[in-house]
Amino acid sequence: MQTSNFIGELLGTLVLILLGDGVVANVLLKGSKGENGGWIVITAGWAFAVMCGIFVAQKFGSPDAHLNPAVTVAMAVKSGDYSNVLPFISAQLIGAFLGATLVWLVYLPHWAITEDKGAKLGIFATAPAIRNPVANIISEAVGTMVLIVVSGSFSANLPGGFAPYLVGMLVWSIGLSLGGPTGYAINPARDLGPRIAHAVLPISGKGKSDWAYAWIPVAGPIVGAILAALLLTAFNL
Repeated sequence: MQTSNFIGELLGTLVLILLGDGVVANVLLKGSKGENGGWIVITAGWAFAVMCGIFVAQKFGSPDAHLNPAVTVAMAVKSGDYSNVLPFISAQLIGAFLGATLVWLVYLPHWAITEDKGAKLGIFATAPAIRNPVANIISEAVGTMVLIVVSGSFSANLPGGFAPYLVGMLVWSIGLSLGGPTGYAINPARDLGPRIAHAVLPISGKGKSDWAYAWIPVAGPIVGAILAALLLTAFNL
């Protein structure tokens, strides 16, 4: 089999979600050895998940390792080349769904003994601390702008091999500083793919998938991505 951008994006996003949703499951599910580990554990786990996902994507054929439809859209707006938008986003969504499915399987005995339906959904998808669509969109847009602008600054100043480590640290920083209002999806695939998995998998004792909120972690990051691309373009960066 040959590597390709599609395979790289799919497998990189799979690893991102497996490790990212996995750390949330470790903290929230009853009987897990990481139960009640807290926000610091979750944000650190997601940071490492991003780093690992980038390395896997690059190894399997996607040197740019977007792993995120918002990043793909930002790069398309900035370059004017939209040819990668559909294949990259398709790969990212498939990878996110498969990664979430693996999390369900890894923690299979723990779903039945966890009564909190909201916690189960929270392993797969984000939810706002205070439900306010305008504020929630702003939170996701700002977090995504920081992700794209700062990660772009890394690539401009460092040898390529260092960037994945720093992007992981950046995601950790975003989670610690800006993640409180919405759980910092900052990635439509990260939320939508696992939310679909939550909806279709036979998860023991699950509740609803909160589709009324699901558009916000898709629209917010896309808005932030476009704004970030326009800002970078305005400065010829």
